[in-house]
Amino acid sequence: MKQQLSSTNTQYSLKAASLPEEIKPVYTLTNAIMHESNPIQEKGLISIQGVDKIFVSERGHRVHALSNTWIEVAEKDFICIVGPSGCGKSTLLRIVAGLEQASSGQVLFQEQVQNKPHPQIGMVFQQYSLLPWRTVEENIILGLEIDRSSAHKKKETAERYLELINMKQFRHSYPFELSGGMQQRVAIARALANDPQVLLMDEPFGALDAHTRILMQRELLRIWEKNIKTVLFVTHSVDEAIYLADRILVMSARPGQVKEIIDVDMPRPRTRSNPRYGQLSEHILDMLEFDNISQSDTNNEYFSEVHA
Repeated sequence: MKQQLSSTNTQYSLKAASLPEEIKPVYTLTNAIMHESNPIQEKGLISIQGVDKIFVSERGHRVHALSNTWIEVAEKDFICIVGPSGCGKSTLLRIVAGLEQASSGQVLFQEQVQNKPHPQIGMVFQQYSLLPWRTVEENIILGLEIDRSSAHKKKETAERYLELINMKQFRHSYPFELSGGMQQRVAIARALANDPQVLLMDEPFGALDAHTRILMQRELLRIWEKNIKTVLFVTHSVDEAIYLADRILVMSARPGQVKEIIDVDMPRPRTRSNPRYGQLSEHILDMLEFDNISQSDTNNEYFSEVHA
């Protein structure tokens, strides 16, 4: 039976059809075709199945953050998630991490329900989140101390990741003695030191200046290529998503749904002067601009209701 698409999705499908063949999205996911018997993808390492999230404010107002969200994440996938502000990107990441509970739907990790923190899922936050009273080396091995690992394992792991992030000479430094980029490298090393299968990254470079951010993007790819993990990376930067990801997941305005999943079929290292880079950026930005207008209308309705 022919699927009926919403006018919004039809608009995006028409935009996609106008793109050069080599940068067309792999597929567009719509509400109409996302259901439990969805044949589009095989089950991945992480399976996000029909997740909804509704927050209720102190004044009783309901905020529908995520709606009927379906995603399959394959092992060793590097996926960046972009979308308008307030569309539920970080909320989705926290649900996968087990730090938030979905209102309905479920997340599976290795085919098991995932609803609490898991040792095989690490997370890096936008805030550096290092413990200020611990040195760089002590921060890196924090998880191993919690697991009561042997002194030999802690020393070996510290050496490995200090070398990986090029910070051996700063092993005895404290967080306040480091730049923002250096602190975030330590936070990444701390997450990797527990050897998780999945790394969740919630706008980890959002607080950095533009030049440091570009350097950290290169640094992350260097680390990832030496220690490949499955990565879900939330960002507001379309440029960052294109530079880093194997696939880009574009979310709609609140309540957030998967609007489109785009295969970034460009070899690494990528150059921003590549015409395909610019074409893909324009396509995604057009989608986000449309949804930002929709989000503004939704916010106006919200404030009218709250202050009425």
